[in-house]
Formats: sequence, structure tokens, C-alpha cells
Amino acid sequence: MRARIRDFFQTIDGWIFAVSDYHHPHGLRSLLRYIPDPAGERIADGIRYRKMDFDQAFDFLRQKRPDYISDLHVVPPSDLLRLYDPSPGLRAIVGGDPKTKKLALILSRAGVPWDKMGITGSRLIGLQAPDSDIDFVVYGPMWWRARDIVERAKREGAVQELDEETWKKIYSKRNPEISLDEFILHEKRKGNRGMIDGTYFDLLFTRDWDQIQPLERGTPAGQGLIEATVTDCEFAFDSPAIFRLDHPEVKEILCFTHTYAGQALPGERIEAKGVLEETASGLRLVVGTTREARGEWMRSLSLMEKATQERL
Repeated sequence: MRARIRDFFQTIDGWIFAVSDYHHPHGLRSLLRYIPDPAGERIADGIRYRKMDFDQAFDFLRQKRPDYISDLHVVPPSDLLRLYDPSPGLRAIVGGDPKTKKLALILSRAGVPWDKMGITGSRLIGLQAPDSDIDFVVYGPMWWRARDIVERAKREGAVQELDEETWKKIYSKRNPEISLDEFILHEKRKGNRGMIDGTYFDLLFTRDWDQIQPLERGTPAGQGLIEATVTDCEFAFDSPAIFRLDHPEVKEILCFTHTYAGQALPGERIEAKGVLEETASGLRLVVGTTREARGEWMRSLSLMEKATQERL
């Protein structure tokens, strides 16, 4: 089945899932996000839907379709009713969504092609609320150009930076294993979040089709705490985020939590704690082995040292 992260799909039962992987050897690897519910707060095509959080989704499927559950929700292609593709989805909604249109035009006028942009989340499936965020997708290397364009738009006033209160809300929601000051320091440097006319948006990375390769399987090998130098971060904003390392034993870090995506740049020293895995290519460190990622983190020591020096 040809589907990427940020795509959504609907099943013959009317349930709506978010695609969570690039590879689907036994069915669409995904997470259940919405189900029809007469008491639901969201409406699309005259049908009310209820949004499901992570635990609710697993509990629901354990009762209704336990055959869907593995490490993620795996839905057989025969149960697929409709696929929601972010790229044509963006073009379909901009006529009636002025804030999303404004962001898309800022990017397209600065060189990001329309076929490299998309919309995901509730806006893609027509279930957005008045205060819904804009989950904006950019594909492949164009994502890095889009991030630079957003940063320039902030300086020019077309896009706004998040205020401290919003950063605190994001921190509280994610509840990471680093301090609030550390979190904001890293997040502001990433440049993939902003406000457009009072609405929060997130610039989300998805691989181009020619960038997709199978993720090597690993075997858990115990807890690990490492310091290393990042050598490559081409997929640092992917899911999972990937950081190649200069380290005597550990060749890379995989981050399965969005909190630590884009956390460091090439040449920076990092500290990371997670679960070591043995692969055919050597050891790697996985951060975000549980949804809460308790006891796991990644931080840029170089960024923190620079910030300390600037305060002196």
C-alpha cells in the first residue's frame, strides 16, 4: 500500500486513522484518531465524530477490532474506504481557509512548489474546530527551504513567533524530561512553529517518495546514556527523527517522540538517554520507547553552552 506519514484514511466502519509509517507490509500502520459518535463535537459531511487520544484508541480497538492491534494499529487494505492525501487536500481547502492559504502563499511565492506542500490533521479530513492548529506538511528537501522562509517571514512580520504562554502550554502537554528553559531554548532554534493571524501552525516533514527506505530492525540491548557529535540530520524532523553520530559504538539516534525532533545540528555535541538496540549495522540509541518517554531525552550540549556564554 502506497501511503506516507501525515496521510489519513477512513475504513469501511467509518473510523479515521492517521498513517504512522512509510512501510506497510501487512497492512496500513497507523493510529486511530476519530470515530463516528452521535455525541461527538466534530462534524464532517453531516456526521458527528469523536476524537480519540492514544489510550482511548487502543482500548476501543481491543474491544472492536483486536486483530488491528500490534505495536501500532495495522489495518488491512481491504478495509480501506478512502485515503486522504495532504497535497491535493491543501489545494482543496485553501479557497475556504484564509489562514492556511496565507501560509501556503508565503511559501509558494518564495519557491516551494504546491506539489511539495500539504495539509494534515483535522483540516485535511474536514473535522477542524474554529481554534484548530494548522498542521502544514512539506515534502523532502523543500522542508528545509520552507523553514527558512518561515523564519524570514517572522522577521518581516507576516508570521509571528509563539509567545511565552504558548510555549508553556506546549511544554506542559509534552511534559518532557528536560527543564522548561531547555525546552524553549531548543524549540525556538528549530524554527518549525509559529502563529499566523492568531492561529498556531507546525511545519511538518514528510519524506519524498525517493527518500523512503526500510527502517532497519533492532533488538533491545539495555539502557544507554551517551555523549556524541552529530554528523548528519537530514531526517531530524522525520518520524522517527534520525541523527547520525560520531561515537565509538553508537551510530545513530532514533527519536520516536516529536519533542526531540530537530534537537541538534551537525557538528554539535549532544547528550541522549534511551534504549540501546543492536542492528546488523551496529548499535543505535532509541529515544521515545514509550509514549511518555519517561527517563529518556536528548539535548544539545553545544546549544546550551552557547546560551550560557551569551548570558555571561
